[in-house]
Amino acid sequence: MPNLLAMSFEGELAPCFDLTCLRPGGKLPDGWGIGYYPGGEPSATVLKEPAPPQGSIRSELVKAWEHLESSLLVLHIRTATWGSINDANTQPFSRSWGGRDWLFAHSGSLVDRIEVDPKSLFQPVGSTDTELILCELLRWMASEGLRSLGDIDPAVLRDWFDEMNEHGPLTSVLADGRDLVVYADRDREGDAFLWEVLPPYERLAFGDEDLEVDLTRRGVKSRKGVIVSSEELKVHAGAQPATWKRVPPGHLVVLRQGALRATATPHVDRRRPAPSTPPLSSRPVRRPTHAPIRRFQVVHRTAYHYATAVERSTHLLRLTPAHDRLQTLLHNEINLSVEGQQRDYDDVFGNRARRVLLDTPFKELIIESKSRLELLDTDPLSFRPLRARSTIPLVWMPWQRQILQPFLLPPELAESELAELSEYAMTFVERNDYDLLDTLLDLNASIFDEYEYKQGATNVFTTAFDVYANRRGVCQDFANLFICLTRLLGVPSRYVCGYIYTGPKHENHRQSEASHAWVQVYLPEIGWKGFDPTNGILTQTEHIRVAVGRNYMDATPTSGTIFVGGGAERLEVDVRVEPID
Repeated sequence: MPNLLAMSFEGELAPCFDLTCLRPGGKLPDGWGIGYYPGGEPSATVLKEPAPPQGSIRSELVKAWEHLESSLLVLHIRTATWGSINDANTQPFSRSWGGRDWLFAHSGSLVDRIEVDPKSLFQPVGSTDTELILCELLRWMASEGLRSLGDIDPAVLRDWFDEMNEHGPLTSVLADGRDLVVYADRDREGDAFLWEVLPPYERLAFGDEDLEVDLTRRGVKSRKGVIVSSEELKVHAGAQPATWKRVPPGHLVVLRQGALRATATPHVDRRRPAPSTPPLSSRPVRRPTHAPIRRFQVVHRTAYHYATAVERSTHLLRLTPAHDRLQTLLHNEINLSVEGQQRDYDDVFGNRARRVLLDTPFKELIIESKSRLELLDTDPLSFRPLRARSTIPLVWMPWQRQILQPFLLPPELAESELAELSEYAMTFVERNDYDLLDTLLDLNASIFDEYEYKQGATNVFTTAFDVYANRRGVCQDFANLFICLTRLLGVPSRYVCGYIYTGPKHENHRQSEASHAWVQVYLPEIGWKGFDPTNGILTQTEHIRVAVGRNYMDATPTSGTIFVGGGAERLEVDVRVEPID
């Protein structure tokens, strides 16, 4: 059985823990305990039971109790080596320091007993080596003025564990209500494995003959997470395979809101052989540099085919690219295969629009827009805040909020769906210490990394919640999800429709053969900045802006109304974006 199991998820999850070892005929452990942080608070709740009997009532509680819900959970199953079998010696252990409760669990047994300073604020209640380690760790933190794991350089914390490792096996997990730290014994006397769980999953249960953990029995949530175990457990139900990665000996990893945030590696010691396990690494944040000035020619051809002739119709075209200090429109012409009345104007969002009224019957309508543009050199992150860094929640002056209100309203969804999306959005905020820019970069990269680009999987009626739940879609869907999440955080965002140049060898070169969608976010005292979650990048000189709005309907390239005639319709769209030397 795994004697150590911990979980870090983005948002709260209510897993079901079934201690099958307590069933008749099972091998009884010397104790078990589970610690978690209900409601996302820094206060921990610990349920434990020494010498559990078969059919334990407490074990049935953790199996069925709906209030056992948290983003951080630590489970330990004890085989006694130090101390008597009682409640005081059953892990995980909890202590309060720095305005939060700390949870600690340890897989292994020290060879040399450490001594705790009798004058220390932290004294053991029981007689286990694990509790001594926790007391000594908190004493050291208090002496250094460290009040949370976020205050500690992971490399410094790893060095502390490395020194403690001199006394014996030390594979451990440590939680402070926000972060989860995993340390793997440097001599491989006790392993630690990580499994990154990615949604969507309708059913997911895993374990061995002594323990089963069901992540979905109490309801399915599309939650990403990392599971830590002292053994490689097997999937019992669900299509997702368990891909375990061993934490290399002597390494320390930091998890927050279901993501790997940092890895601290051992110092180079030529007396020790290099670990055979490859080192873990967190996902790099894509921070762009300067982009060169580029010139493009764009041809956008739209063809409508009808079964019967259209006798009278009106059409709205947004096919003229924007012209401003970063994007120079050198030439644009729009041609229609059917003659009609035309009028150009600027809509309420500043987009150049053309209204067309057609009274001539037609069965085929071809609309072709040709443009030449120059996109200026830009560094999306070249700005510097005039005062302090921007943090969430943002504070707006009343008149600013009134102007930005159309870009702050989330889409109309069911209240339960908005609540789950709000919780999901907040995981990015908490993972990045409420920093605005880091949160946006993380959200942009996460949609790119964790959502599948799949044409035909969605339609114009697909909601942001559908995309979140199914984790697939196209550029329009990813833009809608990004907009929904940022607006739920109180960050103004707007939909952008335009074109992207990917080059012929890009794996998603199809994006440049149709209109592309991305997002602009309004940053305080900076302005509108472009984020492309489909590609996980910030917009530079490969993105050509045409129209912006609250959503797709405000920026759609072509739309219209048929008053007389029509019938079955077939649409063909072809876009060509070519660089100009």
